[in-house]
Amino acid sequence: MAPITSLSQLDLNKTYTYADYLTWQLNEFVELVRGKICRMSPAPRRVHQEISGYFFGSVYAHLLAQPCKVYHAPFDVRLATTGPDGNEQLTTVVQPDICVVCDPAKLDDAGCLGAPDWIIEIISPRTAAYDTREKFELYQESGVTEYWIVFPGEKTVATYVLENGRYQSHGSYFEPGLLPAHTLPALQLQWERVFEGV
Repeated sequence: MAPITSLSQLDLNKTYTYADYLTWQLNEFVELVRGKICRMSPAPRRVHQEISGYFFGSVYAHLLAQPCKVYHAPFDVRLATTGPDGNEQLTTVVQPDICVVCDPAKLDDAGCLGAPDWIIEIISPRTAAYDTREKFELYQESGVTEYWIVFPGEKTVATYVLENGRYQSHGSYFEPGLLPAHTLPALQLQWERVFEGV
């Protein structure tokens, strides 16, 4: 059987598993959400990279010599989702812009197996609906404790924390000041630094 090197070789209406995903030799990044292929945006724009760089650098420096670890895309996060028979299935692999994992048992050579403690997604026009609706529900269902959505165009950071299985708004930040992180309360992130290059 010929190796899968192009999305044109795959049926985008079909449901795939993580085992299928591992066999693909694609030149572009894709995510698998509940078995469905989701194309990633083309290479991120400069502003996206600067925002991502600020978050990663700040969190990385804060976590030195601590058990939690921070990763940036591309980094496979495998989330179990419930299948039609009620059993958990590995049909979801996402690549969050930034994720923090505090349980070392979830980390292996392939990435993260299970829900990270904190995920940050940086919105682009093409991914806005995906990140604010589909990924919001997916991360909530999978048990990601804290989810931040960054809107570069609006210079806003919307933060959510999981309480009783549902995301509750933890604040929306749109002006200079501290961005408090629920997962890492001692971390000092500044709104003005996030959007410095915007």
